[in-house]
Amino acid sequence: MIFHPMDFLIFAALGLALWAQTKVKGNFEKWSRVRASSNLTGAQVARLILDKEGLSHVKVEHSRNGTLSDHYDPTAKTVRLSDPVFAGNSISSLAVAAHEVGHAIQDDTRYGMLLLRHRLFPVANIGSQVAPFLFIGGFVLDMMNLIGVGIVLFAAAVLFQVVTLPVEFDASNRARKKLVDLGLIENQEEKGISNVLNAAALTYVASTLMAILQLIKFILIFRGRR
Repeated sequence: MIFHPMDFLIFAALGLALWAQTKVKGNFEKWSRVRASSNLTGAQVARLILDKEGLSHVKVEHSRNGTLSDHYDPTAKTVRLSDPVFAGNSISSLAVAAHEVGHAIQDDTRYGMLLLRHRLFPVANIGSQVAPFLFIGGFVLDMMNLIGVGIVLFAAAVLFQVVTLPVEFDASNRARKKLVDLGLIENQEEKGISNVLNAAALTYVASTLMAILQLIKFILIFRGRR
């Protein structure tokens, strides 16, 4: 096993990521106990915002994959919401539903960073799966070319994560704005919406930081062995 000074920073980033995940669950559970003044469910809020944006063709469906499995499917033009979000009328439900609708709006307006993320996905997906095997093979067989190819593929996966950050932040900003502009939340509820969305964003920041540090580590090892 290769230990590198960068591992200390990577472990710190891993700790941050684990803390962020705990914070996401904690904030979601906390604000899921606070009923929104509008008394609308996440599904109703999603449908309302979509219709106001002229996106009546985008469907809102029930996700069967468990809590926090909410997502927007650009291929099927569908917002899928988990049980507590779809049928819930809490602050958490509204925040998550509006966030996923934010991605649908990005897709409709051809938001540049979202388009870039879609283009990067095939290469990034391959890179995240293949790169670890290339690293191991390169180190065991002392083949620097394999390590180099692994670094390039892993870099594509890291770039995908970096591009994901503005996409997620933009979707959250759109969510807050739509909820306020349409009068779906009151002033005192905006804090809860922000807490839920900011906690979720922190998980992306932590995982991206960890990936960047890992990439730097492999580059330094590669340069040191040449």
